[in-house]
Amino acid sequence: MAISGMTRAENSRDSGKKQTLLQRWIVNNLGILILIIIVLLLIFVYAIQTFYYASARQKLTAELTSIVNILSRYAQDTETNLSPEMRSTFESFSAKDKMELMAVNVKGRVVLTSSGFSPSADTSLPDYESILQGGDGYWVGTAENNEKIMAVCMDISSFSTEYSAVRVVTSLTKVDGSITTVMIVATAICAAILLLLIVTGIYFVGSIIKPIAQVSNSAGKFAKGDFSTRIEYEGNDEIGDLCTAINHMADELSNAENMKNEFISSVSHELRTPLTAIKGWAETIYTETDPTTIRKGMNVIISETERLSQMVEELLDFSRMQSGHFTLQKATMDILAELGDAVLIYMDKAAREGIKISYDEPEMLPFVYGDKNRIRQVFINIIDNAVKYSDVGGHVHIEATEQKGNVVVSVTDTGCGIKASDLPKIKTKFYKPNHTRRGSGIGLAVADEIIAAHGGKLEISSTEGVGTTVTIILPPEEKETV
Repeated sequence: MAISGMTRAENSRDSGKKQTLLQRWIVNNLGILILIIIVLLLIFVYAIQTFYYASARQKLTAELTSIVNILSRYAQDTETNLSPEMRSTFESFSAKDKMELMAVNVKGRVVLTSSGFSPSADTSLPDYESILQGGDGYWVGTAENNEKIMAVCMDISSFSTEYSAVRVVTSLTKVDGSITTVMIVATAICAAILLLLIVTGIYFVGSIIKPIAQVSNSAGKFAKGDFSTRIEYEGNDEIGDLCTAINHMADELSNAENMKNEFISSVSHELRTPLTAIKGWAETIYTETDPTTIRKGMNVIISETERLSQMVEELLDFSRMQSGHFTLQKATMDILAELGDAVLIYMDKAAREGIKISYDEPEMLPFVYGDKNRIRQVFINIIDNAVKYSDVGGHVHIEATEQKGNVVVSVTDTGCGIKASDLPKIKTKFYKPNHTRRGSGIGLAVADEIIAAHGGKLEISSTEGVGTTVTIILPPEEKETV
């Protein structure tokens, strides 16, 4: 049922339409940028058109104002007839090549123009009608020949009885042409900016997608147990940090996998050796009648059984630590008593193997608040390692002292030592620097966890070919203050 539910969930996820980062960038970012650019372009075109039309209107108004002022002066001269002067002014209009000057009579018809050609009687004059209604006398529209024009009209009825207004009209063809040119240039600039944004955006998104694809591909291989893949990324940014972290994770997983395989191989070997000895001596004892041989076989069986029991306890402790069920039964304890028991256990065993153990026991040390069984387990493990990695004729020196209020126990051997490259990893679970010696590779890691749980430290110093010193530092029991 769980597999079926997981399959349905995967099928549902796969059936959904996948949206790539590039698609999301195009929809969410590029689409908004295009909309903003279009809006800004329209605002710019409107502003340019308004500016050009306002400039044209201002020019027309200035010309027309100048003409009206001249006609007004003529009208004020009682000896001058306005009509002939007005015709003369229209005929000599200097800007007739750019605009046309017109006079409108009291009936609303154009009766005088600077070009000499008057429009038809039914021609609409919206700017003149605006004047009659009290407006501003301004109009933009289309002439009879479908040409776009601008007209400005001013009232002169205050000083003329024959004419009611004058107007000036100009073509907007050149103005619209200039506006079109500016609009084309602005559109080209916006298009270039947009193209640049698209190119740089696609490049940027691609620089993100490529390492993410590598991360996804590598994660899939990691899930299948292949830790050989590494992500190549040269950028010095957050993605580079992620790739570096994943590559580091792959290294750690690879190391853990190698250590696990070595651990399985080592444990299998460690289990096979005592089991073979036990089985062999059991078969021998079963058929043997010599008391000496039987006693020797029983000693081997007992020794190998203890060895198996120690390995099983280490494995169980490791399992409890991994599952979070590792507990301590703490109480006030005498560290010297537990250390003395551990030394006594290995004194005869070391002597049989041709290794000397010396122990400098002080008269008194501060009491420690801890689990005496676990602390004794640590001492046994450390001393066992010292004996195990020493050769015949070697020497193991054990010393317990008080330093800066702490209890310090050091175990020094004259064994094979540890390589400098192996020393930082010596307390790692499953790690064995020397595969020629017996052991599962987790005893020291368990010991380190136990000491750390007591608030102490386990330090190791070693020189290859000279020996190793393991130092255990434990804080004393805190005394209650009254």
